[in-house]
Amino acid sequence: MKIKDICATTVSVPLAAPLRHANGCHWGRFVRTIVEVEADNGLVGLGEMGGGGESAEGAFRHLKSYLVGRDPARLEELRFLISNPTASLYNNRTQILAAIEFACLDLLGQQWGVPVSEILGGRLRDKVEFASYLFFRYANPRDGSGEVRTVAQLLAHARELKNRHGFATHKLKGGVFPPEYELECYRALASLGAGDRLRFDPNGAWSTEQAIWFGRAIEDLNNDYLEDPVYGQSGMRRAREKLRIPLATNTVVVNFEQFAANVLHTAVDVILLDTTFWGGIRPCVKAAGICETFQLGVAVHSSGELGIQLATMLHLGAVIPNLSFAADAHYHELVDDIIEGGKFAYQRGAIAVPTAPGLGVRLNRDKLAEYSEMYKRLGSYPYDQDPLRPGWTPTIPNSRWADPADDRVPKITF
Repeated sequence: MKIKDICATTVSVPLAAPLRHANGCHWGRFVRTIVEVEADNGLVGLGEMGGGGESAEGAFRHLKSYLVGRDPARLEELRFLISNPTASLYNNRTQILAAIEFACLDLLGQQWGVPVSEILGGRLRDKVEFASYLFFRYANPRDGSGEVRTVAQLLAHARELKNRHGFATHKLKGGVFPPEYELECYRALASLGAGDRLRFDPNGAWSTEQAIWFGRAIEDLNNDYLEDPVYGQSGMRRAREKLRIPLATNTVVVNFEQFAANVLHTAVDVILLDTTFWGGIRPCVKAAGICETFQLGVAVHSSGELGIQLATMLHLGAVIPNLSFAADAHYHELVDDIIEGGKFAYQRGAIAVPTAPGLGVRLNRDKLAEYSEMYKRLGSYPYDQDPLRPGWTPTIPNSRWADPADDRVPKITF
């Protein structure tokens, strides 16, 4: 089997409401690039990458000269071909590599008649538990629904997700409002259930002193961990020295060099593995093995996935023995997907690992065309901007917080 062609299509898929975060906002939709790698036997493997547009589609077209005629089973050779470490100082292709790896593994699974989890060593679990990823949200500009700004709105939203999907772990994405206000919101989540677990992520927006203050103020709660309270391993190390809550990251340990530094001088207790940030599923499996060796915790990170990347997260979660926390996913915020059969279903807070050959998902061509047209109509959005604060930018540590009393609805087309 040889690679015959590569095709990339950027899509824009709507969200229930705009999602706010420390650096800006998801403006009512996710923009993703869907990658198809066609083999000379007629099989097509699927990949996915965050963001997109003409630049992403062009990047994948450019790879044809690298990849056409290559064996998709030679994944290590493809790694150096696409993302050689020294060449990547000038053209960082880590997430491009990830999308190609997803597609090649999908091809191999289809060719061999097995799910990707079997290629990765065989599944240890048939389903993966997920957390109810909670965001402060602007109201949907179309109908005014879905706002999450007040404590009461946050609790109502969290309870609705818990009742609908069965989540028993709840993650709040913070870094939007002043830490004192977000502390009130986070502590209110403890009322969701006696055995439910909690986690908080302000996206590295705080000073070390704020992180220590906040961490000490939540020590009595049923916390999994405090995720990225500050940016950088030095700040995380300082906070860790003064807190009794495990610290987690998806920002300061996202490659093996950073991993080595963390092992030598520990700043982070739990590594959040992202199949795109790390350059594929296989590097995440490798990183999980290192975590097992050094007794570091493992969780699965979410970067705004559609069904193709979610499938990679499920296959990853199925095969790593030390997945000791519920995975993150933005997935329940999506109103639709581009895969056949529609969105994956949650049952009791978990999603079943696909059992069909390859990744176990196929493209819904009508949905791909619909959301490709939506992208062409709307274009991209500035992830690092707030639609109601033109020209705003956060600092690190941040002091330019949004006002929790501001109930305006942004004018966003989606």
